[in-house]
Amino acid sequence: MTTDLDAIFRALSDRNRRKLLDLLYLDNGQTLTELCSRMDIARQSVTKHLKILEDANLVATTWRGRVKLHYLNPVPIGEIYERWIGKYERKRLKALNDLKLALEERKDEQA
Repeated sequence: MTTDLDAIFRALSDRNRRKLLDLLYLDNGQTLTELCSRMDIARQSVTKHLKILEDANLVATTWRGRVKLHYLNPVPIGEIYERWIGKYERKRLKALNDLKLALEERKDEQA
């Protein structure tokens, strides 16, 4: 399955959708009613935002009887981390490690 990074970034670009993801992070498996009670927008807007998050694979849903539960799917965010953050962080961590080793060598030479 190929991740559509454009869809993920579009989904994350809206503050209401980010708030929905934060709410699911804090308490995963919420109903639409529970999510609406924590949002300052209309129920129809919450539904629209959840659909966009589902289409971007950031939210997964399951049915428990007649109740639809919404769950945060952290995998696409992890893929973004690996693609856009992790590779830059690895270079910085390597540079810090190299600096630490050089300082230790210098300290040993002075001793």
